Amino acid sequence: MITAAQLRAARALLGIDQRKLAALSDLSVPTIQRMEARSGLIRGNVDSLMKLVEALSTAGVELIGEDSVSPAGGRGVRLKPSAPKIPNAAGTNGMEG
Repeated sequence: MITAAQLRAARALLGIDQRKLAALSDLSVPTIQRMEARSGLIRGNVDSLMKLVEALSTAGVELIGEDSVSPAGGRGVRLKPSAPKIPNAAGTNGMEG
């Protein structure tokens, strides 16, 4: 479904920290930390994984699966062509934060 490396890369693309991702996905910061600390595929509660993937998708991240079409092959992440802006903690509409 999603690897820890994809999760870290997705956050970097969005320019958000673990706290912001936790808020977007309705998960706790320790849950996000545990997910990112794993190696390989993230395992856990299906509901939590679905919340995470949905939050990333809504924020504009497309997850590239192992068998998905990609010029270089392999897993990855990319921004959707019309990725929405995510308000940062200061309440602006920038992607930083």
